[in-house]
Amino acid sequence: MKALLRSNKRTLIRQKIDDLANDPSTLGANVKRLQGRPEYRLRVQDWRVIFRIEQDILWIDDIAPRGSAYEVNP
Repeated sequence: MKALLRSNKRTLIRQKIDDLANDPSTLGANVKRLQGRPEYRLRVQDWRVIFRIEQDILWIDDIAPRGSAYEVNP
């Protein structure tokens, strides 16, 4: 959370999440399903947004720098 607050990419990440919520097909190349997990990832430069869609609801599970975004927390 602290890294995101310090980042100058907050507004870009927020814009991409809004775009995803409004029309998921617009970000097609930057959205991929994660292997072995039910989530998807949205690539925003060197940040990753881990999310899932359930019953037309967009759930954001994590927003993290690329290196630590894929770590599974028990």
